[in-house]
Amino acid sequence: MDIERRLDLVKQVGEEIITEEELRSLLQTKSHPIAYDGFEPSGKIHIAQGLLRAININKLTKAGIRFKMLVADWHGWANNKMGGNLDHIQLVGKYFVEVWKACGMDLKNVEFIWANDLVADREYWKKVMQVARNNTVQRILRCGEIMGRQEGEVQQASQILYPCMQAADIFQLQADICQLGMDQRKVNVLAREVAPKLGLPKPIIVSHHMLMGLAPPPEQGKDAVERAIAMKMSKSKPESAVFMLDSTEEIQRKINNSYCPPKQVHDNPVLEYCKYILFERFSSLRIERPEKFGGSVEVESYAALSQLYEEGLHPMDLKKAVGAYLDSLLTPVRNHFQKNAKAKKLYSQVHALQVTR
Repeated sequence: MDIERRLDLVKQVGEEIITEEELRSLLQTKSHPIAYDGFEPSGKIHIAQGLLRAININKLTKAGIRFKMLVADWHGWANNKMGGNLDHIQLVGKYFVEVWKACGMDLKNVEFIWANDLVADREYWKKVMQVARNNTVQRILRCGEIMGRQEGEVQQASQILYPCMQAADIFQLQADICQLGMDQRKVNVLAREVAPKLGLPKPIIVSHHMLMGLAPPPEQGKDAVERAIAMKMSKSKPESAVFMLDSTEEIQRKINNSYCPPKQVHDNPVLEYCKYILFERFSSLRIERPEKFGGSVEVESYAALSQLYEEGLHPMDLKKAVGAYLDSLLTPVRNHFQKNAKAKKLYSQVHALQVTR
């Protein structure tokens, strides 16, 4: 695959790239760069973490990039997830990995690495200390949003460790690319700033889009990144998220109740799912509607769908189709957890745990 095609695949993932020139140079000089993402195991996994992450990772691996996925169990522990119980956090981590096995992620080019293993290495803690020594407490506090916290919500001393650890993860994993969501931008920039002081290369940042939740978006007024964070799908608001093991009925109910104003394309979560998930997995979408409203239609691109919606496609006709297509993507995941004994036991254990923010 030539450089332009590889670059295009990465740009399809990156809503923001810092910097594109560095990325081009990396792809020209390295056949198999290392990209890293991390996930904090906490609660159930929704489609932004499951389906969208698999789509993004598969594009990167198609471009020849090798992926390291960090199971950030110690980070979740520092952030008081699952009541601060490390054993429970690690159980949830195993559940997340099991979901990705069932939803089409290119696992032959993905290596799962547990933070629990990284922390056993003295060199890792040396990097954590180096990051901490080269930053002020206030600079670290400003990274609170990477933990799903506002700056004033960082209360425990362990939460100050979190950004230092996440920056050190990048260096310890020898990642060329940080491929995380826009909400992780601050700590990735911190890593770029501190890298030269440690004699290390600056990581390239490829920040992916954060999928909207189903609730109405906040009022205008925040900057673009803060607003995107406020709108993103969140497991702490179950009715605003479609989870990977939701039933057919739950999926359709949530989609039917979702924010989807007539003729409004911008800030419309139902259309977002079409753009970022459905048209990535299906060549066209068939939308059933009554003959008096034009009859059923086969739509072959997101551009055509958004135009059709602006022209008056009824929200409920769109919602019915989106619910059905999402359900078809999640059916293999549900089947895996119903038929595979190990997966079934894992889900029942996770389902019984108390989730804490």
